[in-house]
Amino acid sequence: MYSKEVENMCTINKGAKHGPAPIPEEGKWVEAKEIKDISGLTHGVGWCAPQQGACKLTLNIKNGIIEEALVETLGCSGMTHSAAMASEILVGKTLLEALNTDLVCDAINTAMRELFLQIVYGRSQSAFSEGGLLVGAGLEDLGKGHRSQVGTCYSTKVKGPRYLELSEGYITEIGLDENDEIIGYKYVNLGKMMENIKKKMDPIEAIEKASGKYGRFDEAKKVIDPREE
Repeated sequence: MYSKEVENMCTINKGAKHGPAPIPEEGKWVEAKEIKDISGLTHGVGWCAPQQGACKLTLNIKNGIIEEALVETLGCSGMTHSAAMASEILVGKTLLEALNTDLVCDAINTAMRELFLQIVYGRSQSAFSEGGLLVGAGLEDLGKGHRSQVGTCYSTKVKGPRYLELSEGYITEIGLDENDEIIGYKYVNLGKMMENIKKKMDPIEAIEKASGKYGRFDEAKKVIDPREE
């Protein structure tokens, strides 16, 4: 249906007929015109309206279909349960379906939106990897222990910083020098510890086998428990 004004107009041919700009996808340049033209592995980070929690979403997309999903959440207990539902909802959907599906939590929905923008503009982790990344590559982000890399540090003006959990694992002790400055720490890799326990290893031995030191911990003049002291 056209308005009378449009019907009365004469026809002028359109000269510009260039298509969409090509984007890098899995080692090739693609002029994406449909959802099935989109492939790649990438990440998106989202937050909820009160900004009390955050989500990192990783999707591996092949020909517009989500083949693999990794949902990592932080700072909100409700969001962790929403992530469990989202992990079931996402796989098997097209990228557009997922964008228009309620993923239960604002932060996860926002992560999906940000990821969508990354991948349709060709800013994927696998943009220049021929053939892309295998389904299962998202799991590699978690490392051998299959646990998210989490950093948790707390500090006050009057008492200073406390390292609680870093990429190596759960911090059990902090080493201080003669000026009471942090020079190292001792940690337990909880992923490795649980693997040891599942192999029927004694729990104390499992902790010792999964423990390590970072920095100049052995030179510490004073060692403290960051959760108790």
